[in-house]
Amino acid sequence: MDEQPNLQSFVNEISSFSDDGGAQSKAVSAAASLQAIGEVVEIAGSGSRIRMDGAVLASLHNHSDPSVAMSGQVGSQVKMSVAGSWLIANVRTMKSGDNGEILASIDFLGEGARDSAGNMSNFRRGVTRYPIPGEKVLAVSTQDLRSVFAADDSPHVEIGTVYPTDDIRGALYVDPMLSKHFAILGSTGTGKSTSVSLILHRISELSPEGHIVMIDPHGEYSAAFKDCGELFNVDNLQLPYWLMNFEEHCEVMLTTHGSERQRDADILAKCLLAARTKGKNVEQFGKVTVDSPIPYLLADLNGIVVNEMGKLERAGDTLPYQRLKTKLEELRADPRYTFMFSGMLVSDTMGGFLAKLFRLPSHGRPISIVDVSGVPSEITSVVVSVLARMVFDYAIWSRTEPQRPILLVCEEAHRYVPKDENGGAQAVRKILERIAKEGRKYGVSLGLITQRPSDLAEGVLSQCGTIISMRLNNDRDQACVRAAMPEGARGFLDAIPALRNRECIACGEGVAIPIRVRFDDLEPEKRPASADPSFAALWRETGGEEGIIQRTVKRWRGHGR
Repeated sequence: MDEQPNLQSFVNEISSFSDDGGAQSKAVSAAASLQAIGEVVEIAGSGSRIRMDGAVLASLHNHSDPSVAMSGQVGSQVKMSVAGSWLIANVRTMKSGDNGEILASIDFLGEGARDSAGNMSNFRRGVTRYPIPGEKVLAVSTQDLRSVFAADDSPHVEIGTVYPTDDIRGALYVDPMLSKHFAILGSTGTGKSTSVSLILHRISELSPEGHIVMIDPHGEYSAAFKDCGELFNVDNLQLPYWLMNFEEHCEVMLTTHGSERQRDADILAKCLLAARTKGKNVEQFGKVTVDSPIPYLLADLNGIVVNEMGKLERAGDTLPYQRLKTKLEELRADPRYTFMFSGMLVSDTMGGFLAKLFRLPSHGRPISIVDVSGVPSEITSVVVSVLARMVFDYAIWSRTEPQRPILLVCEEAHRYVPKDENGGAQAVRKILERIAKEGRKYGVSLGLITQRPSDLAEGVLSQCGTIISMRLNNDRDQACVRAAMPEGARGFLDAIPALRNRECIACGEGVAIPIRVRFDDLEPEKRPASADPSFAALWRETGGEEGIIQRTVKRWRGHGR
C-alpha cells in the first residue's frame, strides 16, 4: 500500500475548496481531526471493497473520539470524498491481507454535503455518485455521526444513544415506521419487553390521542401502562361471542376433523344464519351472512339445532347435531368462558365495545392492553383473531369517515402466525397475514414482537418495513433476520449475537440509516412485570409458606383454568 499522505496534504486538499482565509483556517482545524485509514480498491453496486493499513487502525484505538477509535471495525462507518460530498459506508467484513493490510467489504449507506471546512451536513439515504478505486478512505468522527443521525423535523421518538457515542440520540420516525409495519425481535432475557414498553411509551407521549391495541399473552404490560392506558382482561373484556365470524365459530364449536368436520360446518352454517336473522327485520341490515356481526341468542342457536335434529328420520344422522348441541351447552355452562359466552352479552354493544377497545376518543390514554393470559388456552387464538379482525374490519368499513389509524401490537407473534401452515388456529393466522399485506392501505399498522423469528410464517417478517433486532442466540433466528434486513444493514448483522442487554440494531423505514442503539433506562413505574427472579436472593427468604400455598390453591381452584 502507498505511504499514508501526511497531515499537510489533507490541509491543502480541503483548503482548495475555498480561497477565503477564514475558511482555510477552519479547514486546517477540520483536517487535524481527519484520519486516513486506507483506500478504495473495488466498487460493486451497493457495496465495494477497501484496503486499510492495520498499523494506522491500531494507532486509533486510544483516540479521544470514540467514533474515530472504532474506525475500520465491523459495524463501524467510514467515509470517502466524492464530488464535493461525503459518502458514508458501513464496514461489513474484514480479513487480513499482505504487509499488515486489512481488506474489508463495505456497504454504502448514504451521502451528505461537504462544506469548505470539510464538515458534513444534510445527510440523506442513498448514493448518487460512487468513488473510484484509489479514493482515500477516512475515519468518521462523532461530529460526522451527529450530522448523519440528526433527526429532521418529521415526527420522531428518541429511544436511546447511538453506539459508540455517548450523546448522539437514536430516533425512530413514527410515520414511516408505523405505515409500513415493524418487528421487534430478541431472545428471552435481552430486555425485549422493557424496550417494547419504552417505544410504546414514547409514541404515546408524542401522540396522546393515538389509538394502540396491544395483545399481551403473559400479563406483563398492564403494570407498565396502568397510568396511560386502558387495561382489559377476562374480568372486564366482555367480548361478545356474536362478533365471531363463521370460521371463528367453527374453531370454537366444532370438534371433528376431515369429512365429518365439513358436514358439521355445513350444519353450523345453516343454523347460525337462522339464529342471526331470527325475529329481526333483515332488511335493516342489508345482506346478512353467517359472518355478519349481528347479535343472536345462544339459546336460539341451540333451539334451532334441536329443531333441525327433530326433522331427521334416522338416528345415525343426528350425530353432528348432537355434537353441536353438546358443545353449546358446554360453552354456556363453563365459567372459564363467561367473558365471551355470557347471556348478558347478547345486546348490541358493538359500537361501545369498539370505542372502548380502539380508544375512540382516547382522552389522553391512547393504548389498550388486552391481557389474554387468563383466557382458556383452547380459545386464545380465536380471541386474538376476533380482536385483530375487528381492527382490520373497522378500518375497511370506516374508509369514508375521517381516518383514525390504529396500531395493533402482537406479542409472541410466532404463536399466532406460525411457519406450520397445517396447524390449528388458521383464523388468526389469516387475519394477521392479511393485515401485514394490506393493512397500510386502510390505516392499520402491525407491530410484531417475537423471540423466535424463524418460527414466524415466511413472508410476514419481510412485510415489516422496520426491524428492531436485539440479541438473538439461535443461528436459525439470525439467518431469518439476515434474510429480512436490507443489504445496507448486513454489516450490522454480525453484531446481533454480541449485543448487550437492551441494545438493538434498527434498520429500515423508521431510521435514517441502520443504527446500533443502547436503549434509554425506563422509569420503574413504566416497566413491564417481566423481570427475572433472583434465585440466590429469593431462596434465602423463608417463613409464611403455609399461607402462600393456601392462598395459591384458592386462586387456582377459583380460576378454573
